[in-house]
Amino acid sequence: MSGAIALGGVFLIGTLWYSLVEGWTPAEAAYMTIITLATVGYGETRPLGSRGRIFTIALILMGVISIGYIVNRFTDAIIQGYFQEGIRLQQQRRLMESLSEHYIICGFSRTGRQIAKEFEAEGVPFVVIDSSLECVQQGQQEGYTIYQGDATLDETLIHVGVAKAVCIVAALPSDAENLYIVLSAKTLNPQIRAIARASNEEALQKLQRGGADVVISPYITGGKRMASAALRPQVMDFVDGIISGADRQLYMEEFLLDPSVCPIVGKTLHNAQLRQQTGALVLAIRRLNGKLIGGPNGDTILMPGDTLICMGTGEQLRDLNKILGPIGSKQLRKPKKS
Repeated sequence: MSGAIALGGVFLIGTLWYSLVEGWTPAEAAYMTIITLATVGYGETRPLGSRGRIFTIALILMGVISIGYIVNRFTDAIIQGYFQEGIRLQQQRRLMESLSEHYIICGFSRTGRQIAKEFEAEGVPFVVIDSSLECVQQGQQEGYTIYQGDATLDETLIHVGVAKAVCIVAALPSDAENLYIVLSAKTLNPQIRAIARASNEEALQKLQRGGADVVISPYITGGKRMASAALRPQVMDFVDGIISGADRQLYMEEFLLDPSVCPIVGKTLHNAQLRQQTGALVLAIRRLNGKLIGGPNGDTILMPGDTLICMGTGEQLRDLNKILGPIGSKQLRKPKKS
């Protein structure tokens, strides 16, 4: 822009000189200025004296400098843009290859954005997929790792490391696309946990039959939460305060008991003394067969494959994690501080 302004200024100076000083017509002055700046060598429009030739030399030098500056900036922009795009793609490729034990969010609409915020607050590694350039740019501005592509395609899921991911969340507005995502993800990684969004009861059932581990309908779930907030407001405030956000004082976490590394397997909850050692509270136990034991007492025996659902401060849960040992492939997350 500045180069074009400078060149326009040089053209104006040349035209005014030839017109006012040399006494040429505006057309002749403009023509002489153009062929001088272009250095085409057509010769003088009218004979020039020494003063006019000295000015023409100065005009040529100013024109060469202005045009050279424009060409340099244009070339620089092209080269930098090319290399920057190449560097960006290479960095993205390396980042995708380094992802492991991560989460995948498909869709960066209102639902996907909220999921990304919660994942960021929890400090878990995740990558977002969206086909919209506008959404991708917005995600990048917010600092998320985001990939532009069609999440229903196997190629896209492979690119974001679905084989090494622990969970995929299909949060697209279309139920059919969410079903394709679940089917593709489960085919590429049978062990992955699939969470899907459904718009109605029928879609919910189809997604469950398609292999989704959990299917959530924002309308059904939202209605239930609104009813609970109306009937049990303090309970809902407490639950919301411990399951979401980065500025919590209490957290809830789940721990899978691996008998090969966990020293408390086979003991009763009383003998394990988890509450006495850490201060964390065991709210429930999910047995390997799916049975849920709510509010377990001291005589409850901790079995191999049990999942403990616990509540406590961040420090209490980290102490609990140390006692239980490396819990499968999952370590206790350290939520980011706002």
